[in-house]
Amino acid sequence: MVRGKTQLKLIENESYRQVTFSKRRNGLLKKAFELSVLCDAEVALIIFSTTGKLHEFSSSSINKTVERYQRKVKDLALSTKGIQENTQNLKECDINTTMKLEQLELYKRKLLGDELDRCGIEELQKIENQLEYSLSKIRARKNQLLLEQIEKLKKQEWCLLEKNRRLREQVHALTNTCGIEQQDIEVLAQSELNEEVETELFIGRPEKRMNCEQK
Repeated sequence: MVRGKTQLKLIENESYRQVTFSKRRNGLLKKAFELSVLCDAEVALIIFSTTGKLHEFSSSSINKTVERYQRKVKDLALSTKGIQENTQNLKECDINTTMKLEQLELYKRKLLGDELDRCGIEELQKIENQLEYSLSKIRARKNQLLLEQIEKLKKQEWCLLEKNRRLREQVHALTNTCGIEQQDIEVLAQSELNEEVETELFIGRPEKRMNCEQK
């Protein structure tokens, strides 16, 4: 025979209710005992009947278990309170950060020359002073970069001059080794440039030209 599912509602019949209470109470106490033995758990069970009679079970001492429970509940309450306070602080910080970002964005637009209609003379003067200060820093940085570039170019110039000096020394040493003076090289080069090339224009047949040359 299939046992039907018991409907969870108050048993109207007082006798049946008392019998059910006794059976399920004993079963509940048995399960609490088994749980404490099998799992080495600290178990405390308190039951009051409808008549006010106390039924209890404890794996150690019910008073110690209740005190431990109260301490744990207190710690949990404090922890929950701390979490709520931290959450509230985080929300306030988030709101403050959002407001600061909005103010910075507005100030940035004002520095760019936008939304100046609502600004008074004092605020405009502050913005002007800030722009002048920023401009002075930009110019100082620009001058620093220019000086660094000039110094770099001077170093490159010195390197080129030093390289040119070494090349001149090598040429001078080479001319001395070959027995040729630098002045002679310059004279020869100048004479080659000044040497005239004779040209002659002749109109006629080739054989007449040859005859003319033989004469």
